[in-house]
Amino acid sequence: MMAFEARSPVKLRMMESETEMTETDAPTRHSELDSESSITGQIPNQVWDDEHQIQDDTPPRRSQLDWESSITLSAKQQEALTFLKQHKTSLLFGDTGSGKTEIYMQYFYDILKEKKRSIFLMPEISLTPQMGQRLEEHFGDLVVMWHSKLTPKQKKIALQKIYDGTAYIIAGPRSALFLPVKDLGLIVVDEEHDDSYKSSSRPRYNARDIAIYMGKLYDIPVVLGSATPSLNSYTKFAHVRLKGGHFSAQKEFVYERSAENLSPLIFDSLKESLKAKEQAIVFLPTRANFKYLICQDCGHTYECVFCSVGMSIHQKSRALKCHYCNYSQAIPQVCCECGGGSLTSSRLGTAEAVKVIGEEFSEARVEQFDRDVITTSNKLKKALKRFNDRESDILVGTQMLSKGHDYHGVTLAVVLGMDNMLNMGDYRAREKALSSLIQVSGRSGRKQNAKVLVQTFNEEFFKTYIGSYENFLEEEKEYRKELYPPYKKLCRIVFSHKNGLKAQSEMSEMQEKLSKIQNIEIVGYGKCGVERVADKYRFEILLRSDKSTDIIKAISTCRSQLAEIDMDPIDFG
Repeated sequence: MMAFEARSPVKLRMMESETEMTETDAPTRHSELDSESSITGQIPNQVWDDEHQIQDDTPPRRSQLDWESSITLSAKQQEALTFLKQHKTSLLFGDTGSGKTEIYMQYFYDILKEKKRSIFLMPEISLTPQMGQRLEEHFGDLVVMWHSKLTPKQKKIALQKIYDGTAYIIAGPRSALFLPVKDLGLIVVDEEHDDSYKSSSRPRYNARDIAIYMGKLYDIPVVLGSATPSLNSYTKFAHVRLKGGHFSAQKEFVYERSAENLSPLIFDSLKESLKAKEQAIVFLPTRANFKYLICQDCGHTYECVFCSVGMSIHQKSRALKCHYCNYSQAIPQVCCECGGGSLTSSRLGTAEAVKVIGEEFSEARVEQFDRDVITTSNKLKKALKRFNDRESDILVGTQMLSKGHDYHGVTLAVVLGMDNMLNMGDYRAREKALSSLIQVSGRSGRKQNAKVLVQTFNEEFFKTYIGSYENFLEEEKEYRKELYPPYKKLCRIVFSHKNGLKAQSEMSEMQEKLSKIQNIEIVGYGKCGVERVADKYRFEILLRSDKSTDIIKAISTCRSQLAEIDMDPIDFG
């Protein structure tokens, strides 16, 4: 978040330029392609000078600028690539397994022939090992992987290659976008729909939107790619549709109306999978062991002493943790209110799911796959290798499980908690729930037929759109047209202070000033959904307008030391 204060004219012009880019109603050109895969700018370098050159103690590596492409695109893939090259900003809307990555690779090669460089953005670090391996197989030493888990020495070597110009493809999550890349010729944003591209801490930004702005600023092409694109990108940019995939396997979707976390049907399906010596994944949408401790005797729930939210159970560390301020305490054995011993949780977490499944199938090798366990890039590589080498049978995880990984032997995907996602207080709840289901199901059936078991009471919604995401987007456009993005712009202003009355007073004063400004609407104001975080009370104002520039001009005329702004918010807690 940014400090909420009046900006200089220069800063204001920069923000207006960026928002003008996102508001341009470019004509949407649509080309439908059925996949027949046959897979056998200059960013200113002012901060760098000779004094900052990093010495690399590794031996010099051979140049591969004479490298020849080993990628064979199908006719439909080649048509898609041609379409992307005809537009400055475009969307590659391709089904899982339709060959999007091969198109990216060929585009990188074409840019390389021009002796220019490419940035390849992925939403999370969890995608970098497999994608890094694929890139290096094709481009060798011309590739630099960049992410926060690199050691200081690895970062040093990567920066030296970027600085001396021997790196031609720079890949990584959102931070890779800000590296000092010379002669930039292309930016690719894979899985562009993913919320991980939005920074939730200062400075708040969306790497996808910054990439689009950079493309406009430096006159270079930007490609957004996804099997489940955001409505924002689908509406604003020219897109090419790549249907089908090179996987001939079929998927059977089974919907179960059950409130039981791990039902008999789920256990029966896992049993069949193990009996056939096949692999399975179990997906929970919530982070880690995101469940709350409740006393069955008196109803007391354990909340963070600094935040107005329940504390989550983390079995591995045997602790209750707050996911907002990181406060933690040991899991109590008896209720602190009534002294009773009936402390339970009504929600299932990954560690508990691993334990329950492991107890039911003692011979099975069940692994937990979330950020509680996968804490380093090396652990991620090893976990994926074990699973693809069939050294583990069942992976149980959260969002990390669905992030574009290639699981070779998965024939069963169990998807829990879809109704929780569908009922979130977020105007994008339907989009996020459907996207998650499609992404998780896409991890199964890569080489043989598969079953996707979905636990939900909203079967009709998922059944209607699971095979027709494009139809969903068209319907969602009508739903959002009057009130929500991409047709309207939103801005959330949050006021926080240890003295709740002071935060509330600042909010009220700001609300009164904003209410007198034309072309903006105050949607609502009051306490935040999560009223207290890190021992600070929180109040908010939500603004809506047809244009970001109107919102920016309005808030730039106001001052408050307690307020922080979030343009295009994705978090309403």
